[in-house]
Amino acid sequence: MLTDIIDKDLKIIFCGINPGLKSAWDGHHFSGRSNRFWKTLYLAGFTPNQIDAMNDASILDFGYGLTTAVDRATTRADELSKDEFANSIEAFKKKMIHYQPKYIAFLGKAAYMAFSGNKHLAWGHQEEKFCGASVWILPNPSGLNRGFTLSDLVKHYHELYLVISK
Repeated sequence: MLTDIIDKDLKIIFCGINPGLKSAWDGHHFSGRSNRFWKTLYLAGFTPNQIDAMNDASILDFGYGLTTAVDRATTRADELSKDEFANSIEAFKKKMIHYQPKYIAFLGKAAYMAFSGNKHLAWGHQEEKFCGASVWILPNPSGLNRGFTLSDLVKHYHELYLVISK
């Protein structure tokens, strides 16, 4: 299991779908070699330098946190069942209500689709709030997500950065 890096009243909690096997093994978020999260965060302006996955806890220094929608580690997120999302929603809601982030950035559409029941989601800002937080849906930075180049990821993430940096 991968431990959340979280605190109260953060600007953003980035929510991955679930841990990859390497991240769960290492105990560090987004530690897979092909995962582009840390590079994207840096290039989009969230951090002044690229954080190494082994120093993932330093993300708190910038007012950001990390969690996952489902705790179970898998090779691919599409290995999760609908029941696993359904069984995770209440614990996730409790966590968000307790920590009260300003924004929740779901990395990929799968978790928010399952949690909101909304099957027609666009990338970016969502109209409805979730547990009092504004919601953004960003493309999943996994190296398995070949539908988005690094440049595409940076563009989407930078849109959120511009909003939170005002």
